[in-house]
Amino acid sequence: MTTWNRRAALKGLLTSTATVGTLGLASAHHMTEQPTPAPAPEAPLLNNLKQSVCRWCFQDMPLDQLCVAVKQMGIKGIDLVGPADWPTLKKHGLDSPMCNGAEINLTDGFNDPRFHAQLQKQYSAMIPLVAQAGYTNLICFSGSRRGMTDEVGWANCVRGLQPLVALAAQHKVVLVMELLNSKVDHHDYQCDRTSWGVELAKKLGSEHFKLLYDIYHMQIDEGNVIQTITDNHAYIAHYHTAGVPGRHELDDTQELNYPAIMRAIKATGFQGFVAQEFMPRQADKLASLRQAVRLCDV
Repeated sequence: MTTWNRRAALKGLLTSTATVGTLGLASAHHMTEQPTPAPAPEAPLLNNLKQSVCRWCFQDMPLDQLCVAVKQMGIKGIDLVGPADWPTLKKHGLDSPMCNGAEINLTDGFNDPRFHAQLQKQYSAMIPLVAQAGYTNLICFSGSRRGMTDEVGWANCVRGLQPLVALAAQHKVVLVMELLNSKVDHHDYQCDRTSWGVELAKKLGSEHFKLLYDIYHMQIDEGNVIQTITDNHAYIAHYHTAGVPGRHELDDTQELNYPAIMRAIKATGFQGFVAQEFMPRQADKLASLRQAVRLCDV
């Protein structure tokens, strides 16, 4: 291109830009005279599966604010809150689908007799409170293996849990042991496979002891998620979600097919809750949650 042509082109570009700018200003002026249309309301959820969200994933947000936001999304409850927060949930008409507050921690659990006295005291106090509040599920943990065999872990858990399962039955409460991965997040945790938890449930032989199947954790430790759920759903009281790897959004950067998993859960006739338990990476955490809720609404 010659110097003259470059100048002509530049002159034409400037003229075009000025014209577009003028039109843009005129258009903007015209638009200010019109009322801003209201955003289209979101389509209601199908709610074939009730959904909740885990409190700790949004712990930087005041509980009242979280309650308002999740209720607008169609979420029915908030997981992993204790008695101090139940009044706030009730104020907003939300359930507490998986209560906590009786456990010691994730490592000192029912598989170790050293902790039985403390755990039995704390769960004996909490089970009636869960029932009085109108809730059903109370979380519990196996604890770390610490070198013990599966057989010893099962025997110790049965010994520690049996009196509490009987108390839970009296109050129509279910003790729910969470399945956690021992490869990435909770090294040495004993209840790290569905088969281990199912065997413990069979040994206890009560509808008042079941499992929390955490999809994220079990994908890491055993995979075969849909078949495992299909085969063992009678022992599962609750589900948690998160993207693998990383425990973040349920988006296309992770490997699980969540709509297919949700359809499999629905096909079992499940009537409980699926709780979102991922750590949002996006700045707008509630947008991430809304996306996950929609993805799992099958």
